[in-house]
Amino acid sequence: MDSPLRIEIRPNCSLTVRQARVFFGLACIAPAGIALYLTGRGFWPVLPFAGAELAFLGWALRGSLRRRFQLQRITVTESDVSVETRHRGHHAQVVFPRHWAQVKLRRPAARLHPSRLTIESHGRQCELGSFLTEEERRGLALRLQRLIGHVNESPSWP
Repeated sequence: MDSPLRIEIRPNCSLTVRQARVFFGLACIAPAGIALYLTGRGFWPVLPFAGAELAFLGWALRGSLRRRFQLQRITVTESDVSVETRHRGHHAQVVFPRHWAQVKLRRPAARLHPSRLTIESHGRQCELGSFLTEEERRGLALRLQRLIGHVNESPSWP
């Protein structure tokens, strides 16, 4: 028996923590400077709005950095398809019998929404790659369909 095939997908998080700190510091210079200048000229109501703007930027940047810990690992063996999901300290694993598993790429409900890629079997489903671009999701769907096959069809093992 050959070793299992593993596909690991993660969000694209190219910004490091150090780079994020530098970006945040540089992004704070102009709004804080303008707010402090206007506060000194008597327009003090500007200060809370500038603070809220910078706090929101920090919150969004922090959320973006937390995505780098998200992971989905798809393992395909001769008999099973396993999907392991890790996100924010949570860990879940779903195992499907390969012979009955179906890979489905569903069209979006609305025009601007992304498609949904799922593996389904026996009334259970697991969504894959919600963080991928549309092109990456289609490529993953094609690759998984070649590896898993259709219901009642297990392609020859590589």
